Amino acid sequence: MVDSYKHKGMRQKLVNSIRSKGISDEGVLSAINKIPRHLFLDSSFLEFAYNDKPFPIGSGQTISQPYTVAVQSELLKIKKGTKVLEIGTGSGYQACVLEEMGAKVFSVERQKKLFVKTRDFLKKIGYQAKVFYGDGNKGLKAFAPFDRIVITAAAPEIAEALLDQLKPGGIMVVPFGSGRIQSMIRITKQADGEIIKEYFGDFSFVPLLKDKAND
Repeated sequence: MVDSYKHKGMRQKLVNSIRSKGISDEGVLSAINKIPRHLFLDSSFLEFAYNDKPFPIGSGQTISQPYTVAVQSELLKIKKGTKVLEIGTGSGYQACVLEEMGAKVFSVERQKKLFVKTRDFLKKIGYQAKVFYGDGNKGLKAFAPFDRIVITAAAPEIAEALLDQLKPGGIMVVPFGSGRIQSMIRITKQADGEIIKEYFGDFSFVPLLKDKAND
């Protein structure tokens, strides 16, 4: 669990790279600068941990490219105390970024092995995100409503259950589409329930799987 001066220097270079690509939210940049991303990766990837690229983490999933994490985090407009539902815990890296920004994070993972690994890992490194095992398309009704919802996998459709669990005035960020490339969409739920969609470019995510959770 070493976080050396070398790692911190590499993180600063990563932050500079992300800033140069257009990320301006200082809360996002500060969070990425604090989190030791190398701890989230298999040791064989350690020397590449601060490259702005995704990497496999097992169970057919990836840890997202830092720039992609930054984009989603910036679009969420996080403030201290913002209650966030994350669909697709994965490595836990995105959840940690949101927590560093002041959010209260509830996260759902459908891959059982990944869920157990990430839940235990986040506790080990001192993060408080609440991680649940289940089908993210159903959200977490018992903890709803949420100020923000972020989906970290390609969604060919947006589950009504998630829209129902989003507060009026709330924001959902989702990579929308069923092909190899998705459109990053920010959905704002108006006070009267009307949905406003904004588009923020093309990205590539692993697919959001439906129905039952996976053992």
